[in-house]
Amino acid sequence: QVQLVESGGGLVQAGGSLRLSCAASISTSSFNAIGWYRQAPGKQRELVATISSSGTTNYADAVKGRFTISGDNAKKTVFLQMNSLKPEDTAVYYCNAEIGIFNPAIFWGQGTQVTVSS
Repeated sequence: QVQLVESGGGLVQAGGSLRLSCAASISTSSFNAIGWYRQAPGKQRELVATISSSGTTNYADAVKGRFTISGDNAKKTVFLQMNSLKPEDTAVYYCNAEIGIFNPAIFWGQGTQVTVSS
């Protein structure tokens, strides 16, 4: 069983920054990919950013240039640095990880609330 635990959420004013952390129970080097998703009230969960085992990153258009996903294998942690936050970034942010080759499994964290005030 792989466990992912998010932290770092909170309340910030527009234009502020937060750094989310996703701590994994196993080495992140074994992950095919790790992603951050978010879900705002009344909306579907959407992709925010992903980082593959090769280090390739991908971002939703809404966060490009403002958010950065990175990983620290030694610390078994993936980060999401969020800068220039906007009220529309308000959501519960979830970490997920894909592990496996032929039948990959996907694991989700419990989520951390990010609230951006105007």
